[in-house]
Amino acid sequence: MAATRTLFIGGTGVISSACVAQAVDAGHEVTVINRGTSTTRSLPPGVEVLHADIRDPQSVHAVLGERSFDVAAEFLAFTPEHVLTDLDLFEGRVGQYVFISSASAYQTPPQRLPVTESTPLRNPFWQYSRDKIACEDLLVEAYRERGFPITIVRPSHTYDRTMIPTSGGWTDLDRMRRGAPVIVHGDGTSLWTITHNTDFAVAFVGLLGRPEAIGEAFHITSDEAPTWNQIYSYLAEGLGVEADLVHVASASIAAVVPDLGPGLIGDKANSMVFDNSKVKTLVPEFQAKTPFARGAGEIVEWFLADPSRQVVDRDLDAAFDHLADRARAFG
Repeated sequence: MAATRTLFIGGTGVISSACVAQAVDAGHEVTVINRGTSTTRSLPPGVEVLHADIRDPQSVHAVLGERSFDVAAEFLAFTPEHVLTDLDLFEGRVGQYVFISSASAYQTPPQRLPVTESTPLRNPFWQYSRDKIACEDLLVEAYRERGFPITIVRPSHTYDRTMIPTSGGWTDLDRMRRGAPVIVHGDGTSLWTITHNTDFAVAFVGLLGRPEAIGEAFHITSDEAPTWNQIYSYLAEGLGVEADLVHVASASIAAVVPDLGPGLIGDKANSMVFDNSKVKTLVPEFQAKTPFARGAGEIVEWFLADPSRQVVDRDLDAAFDHLADRARAFG
């Protein structure tokens, strides 16, 4: 694979930080454009950093000037308006525009598993997913009508050591440590594909500068799909405790904690298993090497290393107590 001049829009997020590091290791010439406000993840040596706000196109024009790139990788576009801005900024100056969409855009719930790239895009439950679909529609139209060189990448649940994948985050782990009941949506047996960011990055970087990827969409996920009961239990094992899991219907959780509803009903409540054959055809070296049993240990270690990271959401904690009491009263 030839080295490219790649512009990352973002670069310090959970997914993009791993992709930047992998791109540097692979010999790409990497430029990152962001606001320079992240304190959680640092950029590797050798990365050119341009400070601008992608939501302020004039600031981006100012730092880019007339420069062009082989690849622009967009990690911060979430609405059609964001994509329209990017089309204005990058059309005619990039050889490949890689848009980070979401596997939650796939048909929800899926009619059949595993999900492939030909699975329809439809999620009536989550606005985030509908916005990503609308972004994809704009980009596909630009490719078909004007030849704008798109590649669409759909991550599923991708994490690093700073991200607890459960609905309650650290509040769940704090409850585990205290021996309090931990709320798990549904019966805990639905399958959930969860991918370490360093594994994702191998496949992602393998698509950069590839003519075969232009006009195509790929999801990039692990081949591991543990149950939610297993996900919670792996985290408990990392803490050295046994979790008291209480199962509550997703709709019931959403009724008590409305903010959790879209992500549960529109995503996590459904079994999601993916066929990664398409991306592996172009990037045969891609292999998800980090099982969540190990990833869970990384998460626990990171949170325990600094008490300032151990923030309990008291409102959510009280809501979980209420849900657990009600489930056991009527169970």
